[in-house]
Amino acid sequence: MTTWEYPIGDTRRLEMDARYDEARASGPLVRVRMPYGGEAWLATGHAEVKLVLSDPRFSREQTEAAPRLLPEPPPSGSILTMDPPEHTRQRRLVAKAFTQRRIEGLRPRVQEIVDGLLDDLERQGSPADLKKFLAEPLPITVICEVLGVPAQDRERFRALTDTVMSTTSFSSDEAQAAMGQFFGYLGALVAGKREHPEDDLLSAMVLARDADDRLSEQELIWLGVALLIGGHETTLNQLANFSYLLLTNPGQLAVLRARPELVGQAVEELLRFVPLNTGSAFGVTAREDVPFGDIVVRAGEVVIPDVAAANRDPRVFAHPHTLDIERGEVPHVTFGFGAHHCIGAQLARLELQVAFSTLLRRFPNLELAVPAKEIAWREGALIRGVEALPVAW
Repeated sequence: MTTWEYPIGDTRRLEMDARYDEARASGPLVRVRMPYGGEAWLATGHAEVKLVLSDPRFSREQTEAAPRLLPEPPPSGSILTMDPPEHTRQRRLVAKAFTQRRIEGLRPRVQEIVDGLLDDLERQGSPADLKKFLAEPLPITVICEVLGVPAQDRERFRALTDTVMSTTSFSSDEAQAAMGQFFGYLGALVAGKREHPEDDLLSAMVLARDADDRLSEQELIWLGVALLIGGHETTLNQLANFSYLLLTNPGQLAVLRARPELVGQAVEELLRFVPLNTGSAFGVTAREDVPFGDIVVRAGEVVIPDVAAANRDPRVFAHPHTLDIERGEVPHVTFGFGAHHCIGAQLARLELQVAFSTLLRRFPNLELAVPAKEIAWREGALIRGVEALPVAW
């Protein structure tokens, strides 16, 4: 059996390497050599990825020696690496702040933030960097308001996030130091909320721990870190990447401009189409032997579920390598599947929908200010994205 180097191919831009199709066609799983920790199994099919993400025979908990993409192993004690029932206990507490009804109630405020940012963009004048004026400040502002993070601290944790989410740009020591600073920052913020609780999610979590003893101090801080990072880093890059793709696909952009009611459908197709991560940051470990056709994953072995590859599975999506905002139902797994389905998925959808519907309405002649080949892309980071997105109108 061939052992593939993971991640496969060039991960700097938004193209999926054709070898992912080859790997998927070769069988339900393939062997891969991870950047850290040795070899693992890779799932690239839609059905296989959903099974791996949801089957209780697999555990999210990882050892330091487990095969992985990032220099540092996933943190123990984080909701991201917990299994039920501990994961269920923590998620149930936070989920109250992310119900569909409550998120929809944020729409007027998100619209207000987007309007203000686009006012700034217009004042800046053409050309301008869409990432700087819209993609970066929008998700940071929203998640900070939801959690109750002071506005003056946003740039501080933005820089720490870049370090923590690095694959090769920063060393292991630098990543550890950044995570330590994150812990210190959240610890101080929690202490402040305990003394002076406010109407925000972090205060609610503090009160839940102090009054009902449902969260340990470490759990509380890790939840804050996970929500801060997850609540802005992915949406930031999705906003910029989606904008780039629409501006370089004039046919699709014309459809959306002519039919703005398709914005929700367009967002789902873009979520499917864009390979956001350079690879899967989290593997799962088999608790027992699990068969996949002729392949058996032995107890203790790690499987890497690649959601971007699953989103291009031709058994589920016709013409999977074509961006088609009129596709209809898009059962993508970008937000995960099963117990660890992204708790902030509805918030991300809301921000993306409001941002694009408003952007295209206010700037009907928006276009790239430079040729697409001149756009610079981030390197050495877990999440794909542009360094800047200069636009003109």
